[in-house]
Amino acid sequence: MRRETLESFLGSLAARVPAPGGGASAGLHAAQAAALVGMVARYTDGAKYAEHAATVTAVRNAADELRELALTLTEEDATAFGAVGAAYALPRSTDEEKAARSQAIATALIGAGRVPAKVVAVAGQIVGLAEQLLPIGNRNVISDIAAAADAARAAATTARVNVEINLAGITGAEERAELATAIADVDDIAARADKVTAAVREVISR
Repeated sequence: MRRETLESFLGSLAARVPAPGGGASAGLHAAQAAALVGMVARYTDGAKYAEHAATVTAVRNAADELRELALTLTEEDATAFGAVGAAYALPRSTDEEKAARSQAIATALIGAGRVPAKVVAVAGQIVGLAEQLLPIGNRNVISDIAAAADAARAAATTARVNVEINLAGITGAEERAELATAIADVDDIAARADKVTAAVREVISR
């Protein structure tokens, strides 16, 4: 998926096919957010920013790692969703087949829920990087910090609904609790992202 052209990916996204879908979109939102943070960090260099060099370098390196992770999760989401479809397609003519199918569906739904749950965590980390960069980043590209925050916000909220749609079919108490915990901070992530964007807008409106 990562080697597709943008046009090809969007064509697949628009097509009547099971994947890619919302989960892959969440991963891509996160990857774009991380890339924007990395870009701002790279513009925040030179003597003018020397006192913040260690922080900027750490932010840049973390953003690069998160961008790669988000791309991986984008691909994993498509694979996980494919496993759900394959489980639902299993035969169910006998009691044994029905039992095996039910177990396969349950396992696949858990896997499909865990991928966007990881995207939520990535999005939260990216918002944290934007928060660090906001007060020290190059003001010529400060709007891109807001763009990164908004993209991370979209990643978190989009991933949440993709966890929830899988959560609806999971009956195991432990797995349900795991996934519910993973998305519990989404509103906080969104609020933090909104604060970053509001702060940027205040700076650029002066």
